[in-house]
Amino acid sequence: MKGAAVRIEHLTKLYPDGTRALDDVTFEVQPGDFMVIIGLSGSGKSTLMRCINRLIAPTSGKIYIDDVEVTALKPEELRALRRQIGMIFQQFNLVKRSHVLTNVLAGRLGYVPPSWALTNYFPSELKDQAMKNLSRVGIPEKANTRADQLSGGQQQRVGIARALMQEPRLILADEPVASLDPATSHSVLKYIEEMNKEDGITVLCALHFLSLARRYGTRLIALKGGRIVFTGYPEDIDEGRFKEIYGEEAVEVEIA
Repeated sequence: MKGAAVRIEHLTKLYPDGTRALDDVTFEVQPGDFMVIIGLSGSGKSTLMRCINRLIAPTSGKIYIDDVEVTALKPEELRALRRQIGMIFQQFNLVKRSHVLTNVLAGRLGYVPPSWALTNYFPSELKDQAMKNLSRVGIPEKANTRADQLSGGQQQRVGIARALMQEPRLILADEPVASLDPATSHSVLKYIEEMNKEDGITVLCALHFLSLARRYGTRLIALKGGRIVFTGYPEDIDEGRFKEIYGEEAVEVEIA
């Protein structure tokens, strides 16, 4: 029987200055879940996401993706695994001077010969695939526009289309709407939700606002000071749980 899509065992990250960003974190994400990680800024959300795809190395603990131990992979094995993990970043991570279509095609760089990447060569079938993914996120007309001429919401949609080009099994979305206004936040998260529901892609998404986590998450994890303080379902977080996660003085903000 197939195991968890993601399994984290006793993960700890200690930075050189003594900061314990993650402290004995253990949890599982089941295939097809839209798991949301919530918590205040500095709670460890981004560190956790970056450890999972090994952008940074954990101090101790183990990470499994589809029962493969990521923390034990050699560099070439890790590169192969990363092709199947789509990353959606808070700051979009686009090549601002390049056209939108080129940024989307970058999602296939892990699959094409290095010489193609150096010469910016992509066959017509990949360009057609990129255009289909831009259509899925509602901006096919922006294909030949420079990325730096787009709004923040449009740039994040390009990031989603780029992730779709990887045909990933797992999406890691690290605060994907932190730089966006409330209305745009919902439009972006709905596209990620569509990937989850229609394509069956497992999603692990870090969010700051509980109202967004309640709307989109099938399960939630709350971090505080690098430790898990809640694991469960969105409806299980009452006012008491909210105060425990965000602090006694915190007031819940609805993102309509």
